[in-house]
Amino acid sequence: MVYTPPPELAGMSIADIAEAVAERRLPPVEQWSPENVDDSHMVIRADGTWLHDGSAITRPAMARAFSGLLNREEDGSYWLVVPYQKLSIEVEDACFIATDVSRVDGDLAFRLNTDELVVAGHDNPIRAAGDPDQPALYLHVRRGCEARLNRSTYEQLARIALAQGDDWTVTSGGETFSLLPG
Repeated sequence: MVYTPPPELAGMSIADIAEAVAERRLPPVEQWSPENVDDSHMVIRADGTWLHDGSAITRPAMARAFSGLLNREEDGSYWLVVPYQKLSIEVEDACFIATDVSRVDGDLAFRLNTDELVVAGHDNPIRAAGDPDQPALYLHVRRGCEARLNRSTYEQLARIALAQGDDWTVTSGGETFSLLPG
């Protein structure tokens, strides 16, 4: 089966984006409690590269498939979860990289390095971390996992914020998010 990425964000309405999100039918990882626990020998690097036993996973479809199984526990640990097994996975910074953002129908739609689309709002807040000299912005994706905005996406979001005023905030999904580290 050939993978077809979703169309460019700029050409999509919020309804189109919502439909694309719904089509991604993810497994109900949060409902599974497997007793078999082990190590996946996998790492997600800060740049979004997936490794297994030190070698890069070069097939994007594999990384996309694994990303749908990710869960972050309350203690901060990350796991790949299937009904019969739970495998630890090391995450250097964030599970995903946000590679694009567009203001669509008043909301902020992000594309991730897995080609998933996420609309910022109550369930997917934007979080500012770091310090004023080296800020880092994150978007909650699902099950405690976040996407770090890459440099160009950060710059796009900063332009959106400055177009709204000089308080370095953005709104999406009825929520307001500060882009300044607290």
